[in-house]
Amino acid sequence: MRVLLFLATNMAVLLLVSLVFNLLGFQSILAANGVDLNLQALLVFCALFGFGGSFVSLLLSKWMAKRGTGTQVIDTPRNRDEQWLLDTVAALAAEAGIKMPEVGVFPSQSANAFATGWNRNDALVAVSAGLLQRFSPNEVKAVLAHEIGHVANGDMVTLTLIQGVVNTFVMFFARIIGHTVDRVVFKTERGYGIGYFVVTIVAEIVLGILASAIVMTFSRWREYRADAAGAKLSTTNDMIAALQRLRVEQGQPNELPGELTAFGIRPGQSGLANLFRSHPPLEDRIRVLQAGH
Repeated sequence: MRVLLFLATNMAVLLLVSLVFNLLGFQSILAANGVDLNLQALLVFCALFGFGGSFVSLLLSKWMAKRGTGTQVIDTPRNRDEQWLLDTVAALAAEAGIKMPEVGVFPSQSANAFATGWNRNDALVAVSAGLLQRFSPNEVKAVLAHEIGHVANGDMVTLTLIQGVVNTFVMFFARIIGHTVDRVVFKTERGYGIGYFVVTIVAEIVLGILASAIVMTFSRWREYRADAAGAKLSTTNDMIAALQRLRVEQGQPNELPGELTAFGIRPGQSGLANLFRSHPPLEDRIRVLQAGH
């Protein structure tokens, strides 16, 4: 199902981009002489793809999250624990000034939670069964407050915009590099040769890796903001206690799908690899909260 959804999403983006590109009066990213790049057309083409894919994923984020994690949304609470979960999220959402999000539980023994949704008033907050089993009520509330903080801060939309900008310029500069190499090195005079396609693909991979560091830098920054929101909506001590509990359990695998990793609470790691991680090290997050920032 996820593979079919991925293919259908990309096909929809491709058709939408082709339609809008032509409606704007562009026929090709090449100039009329068939030699030079039409930079305006190229930028529009890359922006349509870069933002189109990001926004389609955002609009489908709740649907994909439910199916990717097996989250069961609580419509009617079946027991006291589910009623407590709904009541706690409702109180946190009201205090944060957002509409009540959908609340769910996903069947994972790792301690995790995530929030997603296309806007702050149509979100989903879900926690793992393992977190509910092993964390104290105050610690669960702090985790929920952290996720509500993500929603209230509009992190899903902001991350989508940043990803759209990054995607746009990765595609834009990769094609400029491919075009230049194709003309200068492979001596293609008109149209495109095989050199353009090979170099463009390689350039997209290299630039994409470098650009991901930019996206992950923002992701780590928003974790600190969500921690601060969690401390404000619950208490600083409870937020610290929840992060310390996560540190004890950090050897457990992260069972969230890749597209949701940035919206979970699993810890990051230190070192060079941290440049490409969505979360800062837990020690740093705890230290910032203890310092009162």
